Amino acid sequence: MAARSAPSCHLRLEWVYGYRGHQCRNNLYYTAAKEIVYFVAGVGVVYSPREHRQKFYRGHSDDIISLALHPERVLVATGQVGKEPYICVWDSYTLQTISVLKDVHTHGIACLAFDLDGQRLVSVGLDSKNAVCVWDWKRGKMLSMAPGHTDRIFDISWDLYQPNKLVSCGVKHIKFWNLCGNALTPKRGVFGKTGDLQTILCLACARDELTYSGALNGDIYVWKGINLIRTIQGAHTAGIFSMNACEEGFATGGRDGCIRLWDLTFKPITVIDLRETDQGYKGLSVRSVCWRGDHILVGTQDSEIFEIVVHERNKPFLIMQGHCEGELWALAVHPTKPLAVTGSDDRSVRIWSLVDHALIARCNMEEPIRCAAVNVDGIHLALGMKDGSFTVLRVRDMTEVVHIKDRKEAIHELKYSPDGTYLAVGCNDSSVDIYGVAQRYKKFGECVGSLSFITHLDWSSDSRYLQTNDGNGKRLFYRMPGGKEVTNKEEIKGVHWASWTCVSGLEVNGIWPKYSDINDINSVDGNYIGQVLVTADDYGIVKLFRYPCLRKGAKFKKYIGHSAHVTNVRWSHDYQWVISIGGADHSVFQWKFIPERKLKDALHIAPQESLADSNTDESDSDLSDVPELDSEIEQETQLTYRRQVYKEDLPQLKEQYKEKQKSGTSKRRERAPGNSIRLHFVHGYRGYDCRSNLFYTQIGEIVYHVAAVGVIYNRQQNTQRFYLGHDDDILCLALHPLKDYVATGQVGRDPTIHIWDTETIKPLSILKGYHQYGVCAVDFSADGKRLVSVGIDDSHTIVLWDWKKGEKLSLAGGLIGRKGYVGTLGKNDTMMCAVYGWTEEMAFSGTSTGDVCIWRDVFLVKTVKAHDGPVFSMHALEKGFVTGGKDGVVALWDDSFERCLKTYAIKRAALAPGSKGLLLEDNPSIRAISLGHGHILVGTKNGEILEVDKSGPITLLVQGHMEGEVWGLATHPYLPICATVSDDKTLRIWDLSPSHCMLAVRKLKKGGRCCCFSPDGKALAVGLNDGSFLMANADTLEDLVSFHHRKDIISDIRFSPGSGKYLAVASHDSFIDIYNVLSSKRVGVCKGATSYITHIDWDIRGKLLQVNTGAKEQLFFEAPRGKKQTIPSVEVEKIGWASWTSVLGLCCEGIWPVIGEVTDITASCLTSDKTVLATGDDLGFVKLFRYPSKGKFGKFKRYVAHSTHVTNVRWTYDDSMLVTLGGTDMSLMVWTNEMEGYREKRPCDSEESDIDSEEDGGYDSDVTRENETSYTIRALATNIRPMFGVKPHLQQKEPSVDERQGVVRPPVSRAPPQPEKLQTNNVGKKKRPIEDLVLELVFGYRGRDCRNNVHYLNDGDDIIYHTASVGILHNVATGTQSFYQEHNDDILCLTVNQHPKFINIVATGQVGDSADMSATAPSIHIWDAMNKQTLSILRCYHSKGVCSVSFSATGKLLLSVGLDPEHTITIWRWQEGAKIASRAGHNQRIFVAEFRPDSDSQFVSVGVKHVKFWTLAGRTLLSRKGLLSTLDDARMQTMLAVAFGANNLTFTGTISGDVCVWKDHILCRIVARAHNGPVFAMYTTLRDGLIVTGGKERPSKEGGAVKLWDQELRRCRAFKLETGQVTDCVRSVCRGKGKILVGTRNAEIIEVGEKNAACNILVNAHVDGPIWGLAAHPSRDFFLSAAEDGTVRLWDIADKKMLNKVNLGHAARTVCYSPEGDMVAIGMKNGEFIILLVSSLKIWGKKRDRRCAIHDIRFSPDSRFLAVGSSENSVDFYDLTLGPTLNRISYCKDIPSFVIQMDFSADSRHLQVSTGCYKRHVYEVPSGKHLMDQTAIDRITWATWTAKHKRFLGHSPHVTNIRFTSGDRHVISAGGDDCSLFVWRCVHMPH
Repeated sequence: MAARSAPSCHLRLEWVYGYRGHQCRNNLYYTAAKEIVYFVAGVGVVYSPREHRQKFYRGHSDDIISLALHPERVLVATGQVGKEPYICVWDSYTLQTISVLKDVHTHGIACLAFDLDGQRLVSVGLDSKNAVCVWDWKRGKMLSMAPGHTDRIFDISWDLYQPNKLVSCGVKHIKFWNLCGNALTPKRGVFGKTGDLQTILCLACARDELTYSGALNGDIYVWKGINLIRTIQGAHTAGIFSMNACEEGFATGGRDGCIRLWDLTFKPITVIDLRETDQGYKGLSVRSVCWRGDHILVGTQDSEIFEIVVHERNKPFLIMQGHCEGELWALAVHPTKPLAVTGSDDRSVRIWSLVDHALIARCNMEEPIRCAAVNVDGIHLALGMKDGSFTVLRVRDMTEVVHIKDRKEAIHELKYSPDGTYLAVGCNDSSVDIYGVAQRYKKFGECVGSLSFITHLDWSSDSRYLQTNDGNGKRLFYRMPGGKEVTNKEEIKGVHWASWTCVSGLEVNGIWPKYSDINDINSVDGNYIGQVLVTADDYGIVKLFRYPCLRKGAKFKKYIGHSAHVTNVRWSHDYQWVISIGGADHSVFQWKFIPERKLKDALHIAPQESLADSNTDESDSDLSDVPELDSEIEQETQLTYRRQVYKEDLPQLKEQYKEKQKSGTSKRRERAPGNSIRLHFVHGYRGYDCRSNLFYTQIGEIVYHVAAVGVIYNRQQNTQRFYLGHDDDILCLALHPLKDYVATGQVGRDPTIHIWDTETIKPLSILKGYHQYGVCAVDFSADGKRLVSVGIDDSHTIVLWDWKKGEKLSLAGGLIGRKGYVGTLGKNDTMMCAVYGWTEEMAFSGTSTGDVCIWRDVFLVKTVKAHDGPVFSMHALEKGFVTGGKDGVVALWDDSFERCLKTYAIKRAALAPGSKGLLLEDNPSIRAISLGHGHILVGTKNGEILEVDKSGPITLLVQGHMEGEVWGLATHPYLPICATVSDDKTLRIWDLSPSHCMLAVRKLKKGGRCCCFSPDGKALAVGLNDGSFLMANADTLEDLVSFHHRKDIISDIRFSPGSGKYLAVASHDSFIDIYNVLSSKRVGVCKGATSYITHIDWDIRGKLLQVNTGAKEQLFFEAPRGKKQTIPSVEVEKIGWASWTSVLGLCCEGIWPVIGEVTDITASCLTSDKTVLATGDDLGFVKLFRYPSKGKFGKFKRYVAHSTHVTNVRWTYDDSMLVTLGGTDMSLMVWTNEMEGYREKRPCDSEESDIDSEEDGGYDSDVTRENETSYTIRALATNIRPMFGVKPHLQQKEPSVDERQGVVRPPVSRAPPQPEKLQTNNVGKKKRPIEDLVLELVFGYRGRDCRNNVHYLNDGDDIIYHTASVGILHNVATGTQSFYQEHNDDILCLTVNQHPKFINIVATGQVGDSADMSATAPSIHIWDAMNKQTLSILRCYHSKGVCSVSFSATGKLLLSVGLDPEHTITIWRWQEGAKIASRAGHNQRIFVAEFRPDSDSQFVSVGVKHVKFWTLAGRTLLSRKGLLSTLDDARMQTMLAVAFGANNLTFTGTISGDVCVWKDHILCRIVARAHNGPVFAMYTTLRDGLIVTGGKERPSKEGGAVKLWDQELRRCRAFKLETGQVTDCVRSVCRGKGKILVGTRNAEIIEVGEKNAACNILVNAHVDGPIWGLAAHPSRDFFLSAAEDGTVRLWDIADKKMLNKVNLGHAARTVCYSPEGDMVAIGMKNGEFIILLVSSLKIWGKKRDRRCAIHDIRFSPDSRFLAVGSSENSVDFYDLTLGPTLNRISYCKDIPSFVIQMDFSADSRHLQVSTGCYKRHVYEVPSGKHLMDQTAIDRITWATWTAKHKRFLGHSPHVTNIRFTSGDRHVISAGGDDCSLFVWRCVHMPH
């Protein structure tokens, strides 16, 4: 059956009729080659008008809807629709894809634009947020992204005259964007009064910040900056869809069908009305214009493209037409001429010439057309309409013959009979009518057999039969012309059909997929001569099948281009072309048919038509001609590397389980043991499922991998070194061309690739992020700069990396893949390995049948038989190749694979005489092969590594077990050897002494799971998997005796101690048999276990057995009879055990991890001195515990090397080594035991325990508060007071006096109305209104919960710090301040760049809400402290906020730490705004992270109970926890600060006042009590290495809160801060020239002289907020503030300082000056109020009549009364003339809510009160009577008025109060959370 293979002919896209004008704009341009580029459906078209030729770009998978041209006009970017749409950047000349940008947008890509130099591309998505995204398109990297707008965006453009600026416009908006760092920040255009707010459709940028935009009403809006400055009205009479800027000016095109040209200043040049031209028509609408020189291109809504020459502008030239909107269904071909006819819902019928590629006739009908047919003689054209009628036209002049309407539903199909006498018309009402042509279409009959609408018709060749298909998929036959249904199948059998367009029927079975019953194939047309069939379906695909194709699921070739539905397809009359039409894209595609004979010359087919889209594997039906799969390959393809639990998941799992177990862990946990182990040697090599993973390094060492370890083996010294950076199975390995670096890829949920140096064994770069489950192949490029990797996910993603930078260059998709084209030479085979030759374009691949295929470009040239069985490995040499196969033969070839020069068989006989170890079998399957140093290196499937000398002898270097789990392990009682037994059916003896080789091996009849040496070392017992066991001679491995008493696996076997009299044999049958060794008889059976036995141990006397079972039971039996004993757990410890391999019981309770439910501990072994217990578990960890390990979750040391299960662990007889077995990694690892005292100075590879110490890390109130602060985010701030009622702007407006009297005044301003009468002091002078406020002073510093945030700049002349959301530069000498005000929320951290290249560069991080990259997301600003220019903004994914920032040594990198739950650490290249690396930092709060001052890759983070030492490798962060174990009883405390010394020393300050000193990551000493309280701040002086520390201390004689230390923190000098506080708490220190700058918790910034220790307080502020009370002095520039911290402070604006402060002992709520300024009244939170005399600040009187807070206090203008308003809903009046006794004279009743503010009337007779329910009440003074009469209220003149408007940013959430100073010179605002006072200078309008 031929249908099994795809047809060997081919279709080539030759022409596309149409242009997408609907729903798209600005998509038509001239390229540099003067060609025209546009798109239609899913194809990019490049049309050359000179040659009338089209070229196609077909890299898209769905409709293209946007297009941008690169400024050099060769490259094009196109964006498509779809669920996961992508952008392609391609070359319009070669049609090659240059870059693919994906994975960001959803729904579709609406607009695209290149910037001025073409480096960056901006795209806008169709998602709900209309995301705007900026790309570095060459590197395929997203630079920035932000939500664009809530509604559609129609156009976006780069400002070509200002860098980093963009403009976007759309529905009712225009936005001006600024790109800084990675942040896109929009400002909305202000329409103002100049123009109406409306939808903007297109825009163009010009010089001087001008932007021109086209609006929906036809006006052009001109913008300067973000403001609308003028409009050009009536530029067009309707919407302006397109605007194009060129050298000469601008061209605009609109819905009115006009093109207007404007000069560079937008003065009109000319107008071209296309509707008035010859080709024009009413309703023409322009969608796209492009003006270049004297040519203008115009694209219209109805799919036409016009070209206009400017000087003959009334003669536009129509260069392309297509159908307009509406679906396109009708298609017919002329029977004798190369013509095609199409008809569409746009009611037009068009005739196309297939030779000239042009429209030759067009006629408009009354109704939408759904089908068409041409009579045999080519004279009549019949058209079926949507309304049920059909019309017949004459082809030559399109005049009507007849119009007949017999049906009501659409006519979907009609056809003339082959003899031309009848016309069959199929209707959607399921009938077919037959009409006679010669009889003027009289109806002859009808066919009514169908139950559904008619879809297809075909006539028989003799015109006697008709077959139909309907919507139910039924195929029916009728006799003609009467229309009687034929039911007899025999009658139909011999009928020959004139055409085949039906989709059901035997001949076309194969077009349907195998198991589908769908009807998504719309059209078919058979070509009898060429024996091919073409189909069209709903997925935009045209397919070519062999005809006939009888079996479902036939092979095909497929062609893409159409989007969505292809509605119809037909062969041209001479079978030269195929015509296909698209429903929704209403385009007509013309394909050239290339028959088989021509394909021989196909090697010269143009590149864009390469055969990528043919030969699909979509329908691999039964490939009968493919050889069966080789067993090994089958095994390999079926291997799965999925894990239940990935190592990456452990931290989260631990957290979950910790939550559950919070209660249980009250007991103190056991410490970790003092011993540690170090990996010494690994027996094994991963050959069973990995290939080409074995190489020589530069210096002749051998590098390979096994389990999770990269191994470097030195064959001269027989030693190994290890790369232990992986945490799971390594699957592949590649060597850098220079042979010094290695890349290894591993298994994992998000698997990593490590590139490491074979000399230093340090990682250079770690790549991750694009693969899933694992990486199965890696390879370096020839120059070694790039690396390619392949994943084992279902689609086997291929990624290309720039590995040094750690950047992804492209993913497959951005890589252009081309399939090999086998042609007629061979059959498709499974390819096992591939290598490129040294010549261009030649490639060689080895197949599963043992052939080598030789390819040139993508074509197979020839095949050579090379091996019996698969070719697994190939290696290219300078002059030839070497191959290795399953047949165990290594073959050397010449450079063209002509001759085989030499073969080497891997046999025992060929082993060199001195070779150690034993070859298990002859001719093992070869999996890896490599050459170098005069040898061939061979890796086998059996886990052996061999070296073949060119002359023949073979040396065995390394070997391990073969495939199958390894469980059995025993160490010899007095020699350094061990035995292993495995499921690979071998028993092996290994030498653990320096020779490291396999001493003996024996094949067993079955696999084994356990083994044991007898106490004298002479016998070896082995338990097998079939329930038998044997005893062998330990030297010769010959059988001594064997037994078979059980059916299931023997799981453990043990000789009794001493003479070894008894042998206990445990099985999975849940029994233990006890044998007498001497008599070889079974003497006892231990019964009583409910599950299989896992471990058994004897006691020293040989009388008692301890047993563990799979049900986690711990049982005891007496030997030799096997009686069950019950022993209390307390007694178990007292018994002396000969060995301990048990994992249960009190003694080892601590070995079970927190996540015990997920993982099992498989093995344990106790040292002979009974102090250290080693365990192995399911996750591949080997751990050491102190024994006995009582209490849950003991501490341990953990080692990673095995990948999955560690099945067994054993100490050697003298405890000098630990031997561990990996179950599935088949490796035997030998570790040396390093005793407690023995410590070399080398990094320890262990990871300390997983749960951080339960001991508390210490407590300090300030630390706790900082840790628990949840920062208010301004965007989400709630009301600080619980208000109720209706907000003022929502209330019904009270009618004013005028309104009540019917006077209408014109509205004047938007400001809140001034009260009708307001007393002013200087009545004569007219007051100037205030226009603006300028921030002049800030009294405040955020010291209470931020750190290291005060720094010197400019050699100590200035200091920089922050409060609220402003950065403050404060001049020390003058006290003047300048501000950085770009943050939109609280700043939390600040740092200064120390590198001389970046002088005065500051980074500040702020709080923010979620990380959605919008303007409220947390961000870091990098700015210049002197000119306040923002250099970069980094929006980050640290939800909640950024709590620490630090610059690297070169100043180019920035490190940031987030407040998100993972406390993410991110490294940025801040100048580009690029994120380099990011990783979860710790599960608890990180306080500070700082780069080492001399490094760009190393930094340290400290926080709650942790310190971590980090390295940046490529784009990955590696961390190591600080190791405490070297010092006795050191415990992990909460670390608060960090400083650095030379030689990799690090100092961390702790919560207890100690400072820890670390060498690398190991604790080497502790400076005890460096401070008496927490050490909050540390500073490393780069100049001389001295270190400043700051802590929390009570000032004492010798101590001080600030200390200056030498470089090693040995000696120090203390400084006292003369602040007068009880305890000084230092939060920030910095050292300049001879001065130390200190920031305190009490919001002071103090400068301390190093010589004289003198303190100078530079900044003062309130300690705790909110600051509620504010009062300005009536005549001077002083003001008072009162706050929660219990102080009232007096501030001088002119001197910029605090003059005085009074401690009241209670939180103050409100203050007020008397009218003369001689007294001050203060209202307290506890209901008390105090009156002070200003001169002496002595108390004049105080009183407490209320229990709740006083909210406002006011003197009456005549100084007689004092009104006190409280939250008890009351106002009390006091008469001050009665003296300081302050007795209440009356109070106001029935106030509905708490009092907020009060105002007296000018005559002191009335009081106005505003309350918590937004209501104002007026009362009489002093009676307190409520005044209700509105007219009386309107007459009152008020002395003061408290109301607000116009926004200024600076404070964090909650501005609590605001006041004008005297003469309105300044405004003072007080902050709630930020405890800051802002002084704003008022800028008055000129008179």
